[in-house]
Amino acid sequence: MTFVLTYLYLHGFASSPQSTKAQHLQSQFQSLGIDLHIPDLNQGDFTALTLTRQIQQARKLMEPWDQVVLIGSSFGGLTSAWLTQQPDLTPKITRLILLAPAFCFLDHWLPKLGADQLKHWQTAGILQVYHYSHKTYLPLSYNFITDAQQYADDQLQTPIPTLILHGRQDDIIPIQASRNYRATRSWVQLIELESDHSLGNVQAEIWQAVKEFSGISTMNC
Repeated sequence: MTFVLTYLYLHGFASSPQSTKAQHLQSQFQSLGIDLHIPDLNQGDFTALTLTRQIQQARKLMEPWDQVVLIGSSFGGLTSAWLTQQPDLTPKITRLILLAPAFCFLDHWLPKLGADQLKHWQTAGILQVYHYSHKTYLPLSYNFITDAQQYADDQLQTPIPTLILHGRQDDIIPIQASRNYRATRSWVQLIELESDHSLGNVQAEIWQAVKEFSGISTMNC
């Protein structure tokens, strides 16, 4: 029986399939004749974005596929990690590649907002958030927070081979979050890069690591 292997990329928060990392990786995959699927996680409604919605969207995409290598950036990386916890999807996921994954992101993000802004968000129900793809501020529902609070990273315990690439100068999601995640999971490999959260200056290193970890070079020899 032949299984079809598919590659799926989940972009980061307030980003899109047009992000620099997504487009670079898609170009590299295409150069080898491989499709990299990059869904738009905004779904035309950034206001209603939640982690649960992203998980459900990716789940539907993955249903017809036999085997999937998941690549996730930042909040898309966190989404990818949670997809491995879905019992019906776990057998499909052969590899997990996380780029500056947003582990413990509420712990890092909410303090930066400050108590007053957070209270206003909760009261008004909407916060204007800068969207990097639209290059403007868009409204985001407070449901984004209440939904995320249902998910605890310590529950991410499915032993799927995982590669994390994280920048040592990341001031959005500190690299310590990935170090802590790796420390208690023997199936996780962490590569530390001299970069920030965007990982924009290490795209060649990322592509080389993705190829080696996924076995792409071997498959295309």
